[in-house]
Amino acid sequence: MIHPLSDVKSINIGENTQIWQYVVILEGAKIGDNCNINCHCFIENNVVIGNNVTIKSGVYIWDGITIEDNVFIGPNVTFTNDMYPRSKKHTKPYIKTLIKNGASIGAGSVIKPGLIIGEFALVGAGSVVTKNIGNNELWFGSPAKLKGYVCRCGEILNNSLICPECNLQYIKSDNNEIYTLKENR
Repeated sequence: MIHPLSDVKSINIGENTQIWQYVVILEGAKIGDNCNINCHCFIENNVVIGNNVTIKSGVYIWDGITIEDNVFIGPNVTFTNDMYPRSKKHTKPYIKTLIKNGASIGAGSVIKPGLIIGEFALVGAGSVVTKNIGNNELWFGSPAKLKGYVCRCGEILNNSLICPECNLQYIKSDNNEIYTLKENR
């Protein structure tokens, strides 16, 4: 479904993707299946969006940004792709930003260019992200800082890295990344 009040130039839109009113999508953008792109969004040419992605209202996705599957982008999230912007000066190639599978970015957050936000990571609303975020990490604040860990189901892990909702247990590796260890039933 593409709302008639949108301007969609790309033919690379997956099945069952919904594009609401006042959305502009440029010709080179690639958007997967089952996405929901809310009103008042802009998606540039060199953008790849995976399957089952939700992009809430007021989000602009600039050249160089890749969003993998099952990602949630909250309203008015601000992405950037140029560290030193100037009027009429265009950076080529644009700095690459990667939002990995299952990550969620809360409303009004700002994402500095060139970062990787890990799988199932959660960025709290209003955060200013200036560093890479690892898998299953919970970050918030300005600047955003690591505040804990979240399960793939979205619940905050307890101090033992066990999910109180689905009972998955995680373990930290030597480099402080966490991995699913086992189901703790």
